[in-house]
Amino acid sequence: MPIVTNLTKAKTIAHDMRRAKRAEEFKPHDEVISKQIPGADATAAETARAAIRTKYETAQTNIDGAANVDALKTVVESMDE
Repeated sequence: MPIVTNLTKAKTIAHDMRRAKRAEEFKPHDEVISKQIPGADATAAETARAAIRTKYETAQTNIDGAANVDALKTVVESMDE
C-alpha cells in the first residue's frame, strides 16, 4: 500500500516554511528601519525588503500552483537558494 500525501496540507506546511524564511531574511532590515540606527541606510534596507517580498511572493504563487508533491518539493528547495 503506497503512502499518499495530502497536497493541500503539504502546501499549508510549505507556506508556513515560506513565512518563517521570509521573517528570518527580514529581521536585520526590520531592525534598521524600526530602530532608525544611525549610520545605517534605511533606504537600502527598504530596497532589500522589497526584493525579499518579491522573492517570497513568487514562492507563494509557485506553492499555490504546484500540481503535485514533486513540484511542491522543488519550490520549497528553491527557497533555500
